[in-house]
Amino acid sequence: MEWFGISLALFALGGIAALCQRGEGAANLVGAAGALLGSLAGLAAFCLTPASAQVVVVLPWGLPIGSLTLGLDPASRLFLLPVSLLGAACAVSGAASLAGHGHDGGGHGRLGAHWFFCNALLVGLSLVMAARDAVCFLLAWEVMSLAPFFLIAFHDDEAEVREAAWVYLVAAHLGAVCLLAFFGLFFTAAGATGFDALAQAAADGRLGAPSLLFLLALAGFGAKAGFFPLHVWLPEAHPAAPSHVSALLSGAMLSAGIYGLWRAVELLGPGPAWWGWALVAVGLASAAMGILQGLAQANLKRLLAYSSVENMGLACLGLGLGLVGRSNGNETMAALGLTGAVFGVCNHAAFKGLLFLCAGEVLHAVGSVRLGHLGGLGKRLPVVGGTFLLAAAGITGLPPLAGFASEIALALALLEGLFLPGLLPRVAMAAALAVVAGVGGCALAAFAKAGGLAFLGAPRTPAAAKADPPGPASRAALLFLAGVIVIAAAGAPFLFSLAGQAALAFPGLDPAPARAALAKATDILAAIGQVGFVLAALVAALCFLRRRLTAASGCRREPTWGCGYLAPNARMQYGPGSFIEPAARVLGPAMGLRTRLDMDAGYFPAKARLVVSAPDRLRLTLFTPLFEAVGKACDAMKVVQHGRVHLYILYVLATVVLLLAWKL
Repeated sequence: MEWFGISLALFALGGIAALCQRGEGAANLVGAAGALLGSLAGLAAFCLTPASAQVVVVLPWGLPIGSLTLGLDPASRLFLLPVSLLGAACAVSGAASLAGHGHDGGGHGRLGAHWFFCNALLVGLSLVMAARDAVCFLLAWEVMSLAPFFLIAFHDDEAEVREAAWVYLVAAHLGAVCLLAFFGLFFTAAGATGFDALAQAAADGRLGAPSLLFLLALAGFGAKAGFFPLHVWLPEAHPAAPSHVSALLSGAMLSAGIYGLWRAVELLGPGPAWWGWALVAVGLASAAMGILQGLAQANLKRLLAYSSVENMGLACLGLGLGLVGRSNGNETMAALGLTGAVFGVCNHAAFKGLLFLCAGEVLHAVGSVRLGHLGGLGKRLPVVGGTFLLAAAGITGLPPLAGFASEIALALALLEGLFLPGLLPRVAMAAALAVVAGVGGCALAAFAKAGGLAFLGAPRTPAAAKADPPGPASRAALLFLAGVIVIAAAGAPFLFSLAGQAALAFPGLDPAPARAALAKATDILAAIGQVGFVLAALVAALCFLRRRLTAASGCRREPTWGCGYLAPNARMQYGPGSFIEPAARVLGPAMGLRTRLDMDAGYFPAKARLVVSAPDRLRLTLFTPLFEAVGKACDAMKVVQHGRVHLYILYVLATVVLLLAWKL
């Protein structure tokens, strides 16, 4: 715990020191240094603590309720790993991207405040993962939830950014209300706030309505993780935030939602079978709707945001499979599902963090992340293009990268579910397996679209044709995460076994059969990984040989043959709409596609333009009208705010009388 404490201290000192700096350059340097050093200390805490060790410390606490109880166990260590890795990479990338901000004399103090809240976010995330007391957890959760509002609103001179920040804040605090109710009801039954006391109250059967607590936890933590239909803040916040903030939010903060749900289910203990099936249904809906909406996007950062909804859905699916397996006495299914969930979260952090940082470099070089404005960036930005394609291959679960390990664990758990007792559970597992396969195919199509339209082909705009490569610091951040992905691929069996330690510590599992199932799965992954690396080396050797042979023969690079057409141009390439047109014929309604054809009248129109968009229909049809109605109701209540003090006194007296009458 010493290195963990050092990490927290460095985050806090870096944030406060950045806030105290007068110059923007000094604030940028000091704040980023605090985030970087604190993250490295967090990595030291992960590396120097045994994988199966459980450490708990109780520190002085000045509040009349709760305690400052912190602990590390296999689950919290694994969920802390993305915080440290992304904290380090985003500190370097953020410092590089913000280096010129404020040099024009405007925005004084912005970078100090920005890095203060960035370090506050890292402190909140770290404390959420380590808290072992409900009050401490809720305070850390609030810090973690408030800081992103200010980070998202960094460019608050833009109306869309302000709206995205407010949407996030509303979603965060609606979730926080559910968590307050969750822990409040738990405290009422347990009479204490420590996690051990809460778990004991659940084990003793003192909870009046455990299913209500489960639903509150699902809503509260699901809003943070971005589960469908509580995901609407994600596609708004990620494009609005600076890219290093988007990487941190997607890779680390969304993981906190999964971690919180994991802890809540642990505290509640074994419950009804429908808890697991509910998580399976929510996970499948989130994964399917997330990737379908992502496939339809023409904005690179919105596509990545919807992909995060898909990945969090898969993690929820794994947790649900764990509960279903536990309730049916199938330790193999439970262990594989839980391991796939926690390992998938760690993989998602590395892959999605790198993808968002690459999107940030594209935005910096071109000035846009709209896929219709990009193209040909692989030649202009080779490091960005190469690392983006590496992360895209990982996020879609292609072997031999570590993303394949978490995907295969979920698939094995679903296959094991085909042997559950009863016809309906088996049919449900078969359907879930089909949905997961379809989600994987759509994910491949979405990232083929993103990588192909952005980095391949010809530049679609002059800005893309003149894109400048990133500087050394930005390249270092990208290569650092790319190196982490390669190391994780080489050590996937070892990392999978670490995730298995968290699954084995889950209450209600028989460790012997669960450990045997994980050992068998690890052997399968090791064999597949060896074959995958041999094939990857063979492909690399063939590509190198082809390059040498074509260079020696004097072959020239020419435009792609256009079937005899002699005047090709960039407009003739596939665009975001035309790329998905075959899929849109079948899945267009599920994607939420809207098309509008603007064309001059007549048989020979001079101009024609097809506009394809994919707004979030759930936000437009449900949440926006709902909150507009709430806003109108609140405005109507302003009639009581008329400024007359004697009537305000009357309100107070009337309230006191009503309370007395109710009490008597």
